[in-house]
Amino acid sequence: MTVLVLGSGHNALVAACYLARAGERVEVLERDEVLGGAVSTVERFPGHLVDRGSSAHIMIRHTGIIEELELERFGLRYIDCDPWGFTPTDPATGAPPIIFHRDLDRTCASIAEACGARDAVAYEHFAQVWGARSARVMRAFGGTPTPGRLLRSFWGLDAKDGGSALSREFLQSGDALLDSHFHDERLKASLAWFGAQSGPPMSEPGTAPMVGFAALMHTLPPGRAVGGSGALSAALVARLRSDGGVVSAGDAVTALIRDGDGWRVRTASGRNLYARKVIAGTHVLTTLDLLRVGGFDESILDDWQRRIRVGPGIGMVVRLATSDLPRYPGASAAESATGLQLLVSDRGQLRRAHGAALAGDLPPRPVVLAMSFSALDPTIAAAGQHQLSLWAQWHPYRLADGTDWSAHADREADRIIGELDSYAPGFADTVLQRYVQTPVDLEREMGLRGGNVMHVEMSLDQMMLWRPIPELSGQRVPGAPGLYLTGASTHPGGGVSGASGRSAARLVLRDTRRGRFPLLRKR
Repeated sequence: MTVLVLGSGHNALVAACYLARAGERVEVLERDEVLGGAVSTVERFPGHLVDRGSSAHIMIRHTGIIEELELERFGLRYIDCDPWGFTPTDPATGAPPIIFHRDLDRTCASIAEACGARDAVAYEHFAQVWGARSARVMRAFGGTPTPGRLLRSFWGLDAKDGGSALSREFLQSGDALLDSHFHDERLKASLAWFGAQSGPPMSEPGTAPMVGFAALMHTLPPGRAVGGSGALSAALVARLRSDGGVVSAGDAVTALIRDGDGWRVRTASGRNLYARKVIAGTHVLTTLDLLRVGGFDESILDDWQRRIRVGPGIGMVVRLATSDLPRYPGASAAESATGLQLLVSDRGQLRRAHGAALAGDLPPRPVVLAMSFSALDPTIAAAGQHQLSLWAQWHPYRLADGTDWSAHADREADRIIGELDSYAPGFADTVLQRYVQTPVDLEREMGLRGGNVMHVEMSLDQMMLWRPIPELSGQRVPGAPGLYLTGASTHPGGGVSGASGRSAARLVLRDTRRGRFPLLRKR
């Protein structure tokens, strides 16, 4: 049996690898010449290997997928980001930087110096409680989100105040969690900005676990793949090919048509392929568009597409080649340059940026996350230079004034660079070259609808057994047997985890086994 996999995002490649390892014939079809989707790296400037999408890998290091697929044998190597987080000295007050180490005691010592002993004690308690809870969240991410699986994932978690109180803590907003634990606003803002990397503002219900995930960084911090984020995809492709899998790049799928007991897949080059099973790793709206071309019931597709919320867009990125790292007052490069540089001092900045995006406006003041991974891996930058990625939220895909993003891209990039310069004076003068990715650019280059790097909004009603909508949350499509879904549009959502791909592969293998052994269907 041949399984066709649409798209080469990391989840699609993970699914393909598990299937090929199990002996299935697999072909991956990718419209782009660059493999890996948003987990890919290209040469933007001479001598610089620059990520197209993600840069730091967090969740996949907690899933076991790297070990199960033996990706180290295929060239994948991670360097720990330690310290994993850094909040600079507050330019207004002069308060010392907050340094988040993998080691919890060292982190608490930094918090005590910057925010006071009371918050240091509170952070230790936060890390202990939410470290255990975040581990259970990762367990819930390990399969399709059925009610039974979710219950088993969290069963046995300490609930001394009762299940009702525990569920309330999970369903509260991230801001409420922070306010209940800490006093220092800069510490709250740092953790809120970390949590907001999932997409929603921490004022939304159900975002507490996104803040709580910071506690898991003291177990295993974010990792930087040597050679760039795309090294993960390259290792997956190498693994797939070693097991006989095929990858076809530069040939977009144009239609997905039900044909007897299987699927007819047509491509832009004129290929007409048949497979009993297809895994769609494309954006869910792209997959539904392919079904529409193939004659699937339009009334059903209209309903699904209307209910799936992509949202106004999340952010934009400025990629830089520089002559030096940011030099933050009161901190060495060893303390500041290895992880996520959280350029915030209060949550009001986050709230104003998000509110502006909802109205279709640019943020009054961009909120920036800086990453300078050439400090960890010099191979990604030209000799004597450094490389940074500046991610900023929230920037809307559609601007309220109706203007095109091309009229704003350079000015907004200047503001983002200026924000970093306000924390590390003189940084702007070190910039040698830059590459700007607006929300429109993210959509154009990587097929990220609406510029949303998470595919669809990561709001409470589009997570777990509701992602992207209840009918599609099981990674199957009702009325389309043999078609499976994977990618950020499905549980557990955006970010580099690979979990959705592994779940899709398990579904295919289970269904295939039942097809070969009919008696198993009765079990």
